Amino acid sequence: MSDGSGSGEKALFFALGAFMGATVALLIAPRSGEETRRFIADKAREGADYVSNRGKDIAGKTSSYIDRGKDVMQQQRDQLSAALQAGKQAYREEKEKV
Repeated sequence: MSDGSGSGEKALFFALGAFMGATVALLIAPRSGEETRRFIADKAREGADYVSNRGKDIAGKTSSYIDRGKDVMQQQRDQLSAALQAGKQAYREEKEKV
């Protein structure tokens, strides 16, 4: 039943076809060359702005996760240090009893 190509490959071909269709539609649309170039430039700027904003959002979230991870690591380090000190103290007390 299957021709061996994955669904990801099919989605890629679909997206590529849609992009090519949209490009052809823009180029044969009843607009002047100047209007078409301006439209394409505006859409390119919008796309670049979107990517830039999403990148900033992702960087902010990543920074937040890193800070939270550092806090968790510090808490774990403090707990381990306290447990180690308690273990040493218990060892000293038992040693003095003997």
